Amino acid sequence: MNVRLLTALALIALPLALHAQDTEQEEDGWSGKATLGYLATSGNTENSTLNTGFEVGFATGRWAHIANAFAITSSESEVTTAEAYELGWKSERKLSDKDFLFGRLEWRKDRFGGYDTQFSQTVGYGRLIIDKDKHKLSTEIGAGARQSELQIGTKENETIVRGGAYYTWDFSETAQFRQDLTVEAGEENTYTESVTAISAKLLGDLALVASYTIKNNSDVPALTEKTDTYSALSLEYAF
Repeated sequence: MNVRLLTALALIALPLALHAQDTEQEEDGWSGKATLGYLATSGNTENSTLNTGFEVGFATGRWAHIANAFAITSSESEVTTAEAYELGWKSERKLSDKDFLFGRLEWRKDRFGGYDTQFSQTVGYGRLIIDKDKHKLSTEIGAGARQSELQIGTKENETIVRGGAYYTWDFSETAQFRQDLTVEAGEENTYTESVTAISAKLLGDLALVASYTIKNNSDVPALTEKTDTYSALSLEYAF
């Protein structure tokens, strides 16, 4: 039985186990956030950029589930120059205050990148390394499968190893620094993503967020850039 089949079976079994646990644990409730950013310039050239996203989480007992989506579009003189989308789902099962198991589904599409679509399914183990009032750091390691299609039409199906590190620093009562790093390594390609963000509360649950994202694919078609970067200034509402 290969790794892809094991991963598929684990992802099928995960919601069933999740449902069984939900009936035994007390519900902790919902949480989430929504972001929206827009920038337009005019003059010799007309530019506009829109980025939007949301994240919704539900916690119950030892289980936590998070769904998220993200989109960015950019145009210059009414010609689209960037267009990318992301969808994700993650479930966690706590083993202790610091240890947990996870299952992830992630889908990415980029009209102007080397890869048109990438869809990964991974399961693994995570640990909360630092858990202080102002500093938190969690790490993940896992394995699974990824199906990809390049812009030239070539398709790839491969086994991957996934690693991640996620750090937050609350450097004041109203401001936070966040650094996320994710790596998906396969035989055909290694995908790396870094997100650096600073947020500051404006009023109540409304915050201003400045972020910088780097996405890199190690193997792309000729004449295609390996790295894409996004700078964004957004309003974020937490609920």
